[in-house]
Amino acid sequence: MRQGAIIWLTGLSGAGKTTIAHGVAQELLLRNCLLEVLDGDVVRTNLSLGLGFSKQDRDTNVRRIGFVAELLSRNGIIAIVAAISPYREIREQLKKTSTNFVEVYVNAPLCVCEFRDVKGLYAKAKAGQIKHFTGISDPYEEPLNPEIICQTNKFTPQQCVSQVLDYLEQQEFISALDFVTK
Repeated sequence: MRQGAIIWLTGLSGAGKTTIAHGVAQELLLRNCLLEVLDGDVVRTNLSLGLGFSKQDRDTNVRRIGFVAELLSRNGIIAIVAAISPYREIREQLKKTSTNFVEVYVNAPLCVCEFRDVKGLYAKAKAGQIKHFTGISDPYEEPLNPEIICQTNKFTPQQCVSQVLDYLEQQEFISALDFVTK
């Protein structure tokens, strides 16, 4: 059985986590990999319904996502997580307690994330309509030693996807020879 892994994409809202996660997933499917995408917004509405946005609730949400990702990973599945996960301490705990954990910092300046914000969440947060909004009224603690940094204001989504895939190949989580032959 192929080894699993956890690919944890963290960054501000609008940085490009979900876009990169789905791009990586598409490429891994072409390589016949077993995978699951755990999007923070989707998980919050299903697995973490009822949690708010306090630090404690956010940490609980991230722990739950990490638990599911670890279950998948240890069963040979690549779990691709796209979640803001704003607090460094909980991400570091997951790194220490998980097998094959790859932290991907999806880095985009706040002004770029605000520009990309089609839902207007940043504007609402700045107007005080949304409390505890990461990057505005709540902190985002950048990773200290991520395995990968995707600078989405400088590189295209496909270039960032390639960056993640290259790392996965280098670490032998996947092989360049895995493509499905038709």
